[in-house]
Amino acid sequence: MKAFLALASLALLAACTGTSEKADLPPGDGVDGAAIAQGRDGEWLSYGRTYDEQRYSPLDKINTGNAGQLGLAWSADLDTARGQEGTPLVIDGKIYISTAWSKAKAYDAATGKLIWDYDPKVPGETGVKACCDVVNRGLAAWGDKLFLGTLDGRLIALDRATGKQLWSVITVDTSKNYTITGAPRVVGGMVIIGNGGAEYGVRGYVTAYSVDTGRQIWRFYTVPDQPGRNAPDYLRKAEATWHGDYWKLGGGGTVWDSMAYDPALDLLYIGVGNGSPWNQAYRSPGGGDNLYLSSIVAIHAKTGEYAWHFQETPGETWDYTATQPIMLADLTIDGKPRKVLMHAPKNGFFYVLDRTTGQFISGKNFVAVNWATGLDKNGRPIENPASRYDKTGKPWIGSPGPGGAHSWHPMAYDPKEGLVFIPAQITSFPFIPEAGWKPSAMGFNTGDNFGAGAMPADTAVRNAALAATKGALIAWDPVAQKARWRVDYKGPWNGGLLATAGGLLFQGTAAGNFVAYTAKDGKPLWTFDAQTGIMAPPVTYSIKGEQYVAVLAGWGGSYALSPGIISGTSGNLRNISRLLVFKLGGTASLPKAPPVGLAKLDPPADTASPEVVKNGAYIYGRYCGVCHGDAAISGGVTPDLRHSAALGDTNGWQAIVHDGALKDNGMVGWSKILTPSDVDSIRAYVIHRANEDMALEAAGSSK
Repeated sequence: MKAFLALASLALLAACTGTSEKADLPPGDGVDGAAIAQGRDGEWLSYGRTYDEQRYSPLDKINTGNAGQLGLAWSADLDTARGQEGTPLVIDGKIYISTAWSKAKAYDAATGKLIWDYDPKVPGETGVKACCDVVNRGLAAWGDKLFLGTLDGRLIALDRATGKQLWSVITVDTSKNYTITGAPRVVGGMVIIGNGGAEYGVRGYVTAYSVDTGRQIWRFYTVPDQPGRNAPDYLRKAEATWHGDYWKLGGGGTVWDSMAYDPALDLLYIGVGNGSPWNQAYRSPGGGDNLYLSSIVAIHAKTGEYAWHFQETPGETWDYTATQPIMLADLTIDGKPRKVLMHAPKNGFFYVLDRTTGQFISGKNFVAVNWATGLDKNGRPIENPASRYDKTGKPWIGSPGPGGAHSWHPMAYDPKEGLVFIPAQITSFPFIPEAGWKPSAMGFNTGDNFGAGAMPADTAVRNAALAATKGALIAWDPVAQKARWRVDYKGPWNGGLLATAGGLLFQGTAAGNFVAYTAKDGKPLWTFDAQTGIMAPPVTYSIKGEQYVAVLAGWGGSYALSPGIISGTSGNLRNISRLLVFKLGGTASLPKAPPVGLAKLDPPADTASPEVVKNGAYIYGRYCGVCHGDAAISGGVTPDLRHSAALGDTNGWQAIVHDGALKDNGMVGWSKILTPSDVDSIRAYVIHRANEDMALEAAGSSK
């Protein structure tokens, strides 16, 4: 009965929107709303497998009794040595992936034979607009088409059989710092995509396009524009929660990742991002909740109209996005069946909401937090007043940090165990206000002084930071709001999750392992050395009765770029981008891994004045550290500037950093906002840092 109602609802939706939906196509032929809603046992049709984003597969040929017999079936090396975050789709015996730089590929899912590949040729200089690596999280499918969002803001339809481009639309204002890294979703013949850029001064929205032509059907903005511009009711209500000339700074609220859909309710759920700038004292002087930042918002999918919202972090000022994966389920709570939405955002609290109304049901922190002491009866956080740093106030060491207690890495749900599995992070960060901050046309615009918070060249301080920065796999009971079991890791940024009816839970780690656990108690049953960090979530599928598990491997993302001292000392200093596919009895092997680590430091002499180095430290912290690592220590994905041959070549350094000689490789020139003197002060700072670390090496200390 439930399946019939879902199908009927989707058919009605297609009729109302004027889009076509092939509801009668057999498995393996086309993809439609009914297929995505119900799932096909041997395939993976959508980002979270089904619209509820549970990432639970009914396949059980691989199970707790035989997981130890898993082996590599085949692998495919990729041509993009940057972070790999994509979820593969598996349809009709073929596996489809998106990779870094927004490329797409199709393989025979049993043999690994390449069928086609597609390169949208994203300009290298687009990388400067991406806060968190040039990643892509996946494709969407409908009918015989695939849909791809590109880093430079395009939405592209591909022929699934050939990889040929069918249509392309620009979804953003390309004069602004928008990007797309998230996977599209397809509902009722509409492909829906958001965007990123809230660190750079943009205004967030999601847009629905026709799957057939790319024609825009509706657009939903997440934060208000300048008051008095004929805004819809939900945005007029939001205006009262903002102050100052917020619209001049963009406001933020980008929907760069999470979406889920309930076909019976025809509600699309989106997670809204952080404010732009982060520091609310600049963004909205006088405070306010700043709707709809850091909120779950429900939208009527057919029309794009507002339905309800729940704000998790009112007046957010810590980069506590609500863009982490949203999950839908039917739970029994207090003896009654409830249609719920479950969410574990950056702010550290696990929320259970009524997905029909947005009513708060329960919430509790799943890691230690210090910015709030709990949630009130309505789910509003009870803030620690000291956490509200402003323009000139004291720094705040916040837990979680902006990397979040949970980031984009997908959760999974096991309905048999009644557990949500969370790839959690235990991190802190110094939120240091920048006095006199002004927005810039390039680079981060947060209102925080990143340079002032750089890690010092002090072994004891670094070791303490390493010890305090951890990751955890948490099995969370959403009804009892407590952990049932937990696996701790030395570092954060571990991979997304897959749960199966075989009683298994699969996850990759930042340390380079791919692991199968028992979903019941977290016991590790099998481990594979992937030679590189795994962030992406696995999928599983079957062909001719044989079950496979696939995952993209390749270290990267914001954690591998920004906090280089932490990520660079985790034992993982390389990116080896591959698609890995496993089966029982697999006998394939990987090539020998390349050596880990960098050569000894040998920088030019440190001759610049303290004033020049200090200026360089500030500029580096604001514009360079997000890609090349805190304190000029790379996390292993982009070049470590302390080892750069250009450090001793003033003209060569200027050609690269100021003039953009390497822009096609992703290293844009900064001449629009930095003078040659500024650029040379960055060089002086990096030389200074390299000499500090060379002294630590000579003293027998690690970075």
